[in-house]
Amino acid sequence: MTTLGRLFDYCTTTFSKRILSQYVDGSQTYTYDQFRHKCLDLSRMLSRFGIKAGDKVAILSQNMPNWTVAMFATVPFGRVFVPILPDSSESEVSNILSHSDTKVLFISQRQLPKLSDEMRARLTLVIDVESFEFIKKDDSAYTCEGWTKETQPDDLAAIIYTSGTSGTAKGVMLSHRNLCQNIVAAAYAQPATEIDRWLSILPMSHTYEMAFSVLYPLFAGGCVFYLHKPPTPSILMAAMKQVRPTIMCTVPLIIEKVYKSNVVPTIAKSRVLSWMRDHTPRLLYWMVGQRLYKSFGGKLRFFGIGGSKVDPVVEDFLLKAKFPYAIGYGMTETAPLITNACVGKTVVGSIGVPAYNVEVSLQNVNPETGEGEIIVRGDNVMLGYYKDPERTRGVLTDDGWLRTHDLATVDGKGRYYIKGRLGNMIVGASGENIYPEEIEQVINAAEGVNESLVMERDGRLVALVKFDEDFVNWNQASEDKFFERLQARKQAVLDFVNKRVGRQSKIAEVEVVKDPFEKTATQKIRRFKYSGAKGDDVTDTPAEGGEAPDAPAGEGGEQKKKD
Repeated sequence: MTTLGRLFDYCTTTFSKRILSQYVDGSQTYTYDQFRHKCLDLSRMLSRFGIKAGDKVAILSQNMPNWTVAMFATVPFGRVFVPILPDSSESEVSNILSHSDTKVLFISQRQLPKLSDEMRARLTLVIDVESFEFIKKDDSAYTCEGWTKETQPDDLAAIIYTSGTSGTAKGVMLSHRNLCQNIVAAAYAQPATEIDRWLSILPMSHTYEMAFSVLYPLFAGGCVFYLHKPPTPSILMAAMKQVRPTIMCTVPLIIEKVYKSNVVPTIAKSRVLSWMRDHTPRLLYWMVGQRLYKSFGGKLRFFGIGGSKVDPVVEDFLLKAKFPYAIGYGMTETAPLITNACVGKTVVGSIGVPAYNVEVSLQNVNPETGEGEIIVRGDNVMLGYYKDPERTRGVLTDDGWLRTHDLATVDGKGRYYIKGRLGNMIVGASGENIYPEEIEQVINAAEGVNESLVMERDGRLVALVKFDEDFVNWNQASEDKFFERLQARKQAVLDFVNKRVGRQSKIAEVEVVKDPFEKTATQKIRRFKYSGAKGDDVTDTPAEGGEAPDAPAGEGGEQKKKD
């Protein structure tokens, strides 16, 4: 299985009568055979308008069965697929369509306002992905000269744009071999069959969901269910009760919210459960774990968590509760899987071992700490960045290793542990490495904290904190006692954190932000957006408590900027 063309032929003939995809309510249902014929019809239509092998076809839409149809009317025939994240802004959409030289856009009605008049005029075809009717067509392009070809493993299959957490968008070029390697790696990590049911809740345009909830189900012959609306807790719980999924791909934020908003309060409010927590914790974890398992439908075999690091407190609970979770680590540039910790083989804090047929190593290892940058080599590594050879040379070595810019350690059993990002690391006054991500995990465990971001400002560590909505009521900001209560809560966070971190990691200030942080598709905070920014704190005097020697300063901080 080295091309998506071969995958298309295999799944649509082997599982022809089985259901491939549908909405939870049963609408927009496709069998594998119906899927094949719809893709072939659309491909022929593209050919009539001169859309040939090598041409770019984009999709901008929320999750739905027709998303996969649009992809497979494109890629198996030599065309290049350009998925766009549905939370992209109008300017981001225009930049991607322009930079990628896209000729055709599949778009949902919900996303249509993001298509500017200028971009609409430049496109040959604009197609409503929900009905496959034309929104715009250039009749002058009707030449019937859109030749297709049998794809080869190293042909370009997709260009996926990602700004990650570091700013400027990059067009990651993924080959058929890259994407198929992840299908094989998934099969080794978690074998699946035609009886498996996926519930898709992450954006299909993100490599993580595309690989494991779009491509892998096709290989396994499974069925994927989609939601009409965003996965709010009530909608998600109802869907899981109806679908009873066996496989789900999620990000840490989802399970962390479940833990903080449901599990912890339930135990705290019950005298019996609180007593069990202190005296019979193993029995408590088992009971709560069973209840959580049933709330997810009671049939889960694989609950994949990826995209960012899991709160160790939450992971410890999942492990003790015997919840069938797995951890994956990767990046768009590796399509995406690099390491995995399978169900039953997880260790708190670890991202697992190298995925099947993937080489992983550490370079520039610090002999004192054992920390080094993760580098990767294998069939999963991208071709490069589209129209950006300089940036490509910055991450790909001549012998095929990809620099991830993630710092990690490895134990004696080959399990890796992420420490932080090279670009996020702060060098302290004495030259020590400080990882904001580790401090943020401590902050997020404080009472009332929803999320946080640690940065260096003027040689000091500053924590931007977003409190839970029911913990700080901003509608009361005009009341006399609001300032006093907010100041006390900030001080409580400062004291909580500085008692639990090392001397070099103590924070000097806490500032409160009113709105949620801007995030990527996998719910990682876009750090570059907050570099040097101050919170929306209504107070004039942020909570302070870090002593000067504890904060990064002087030559260390300046060196970080140079790096």
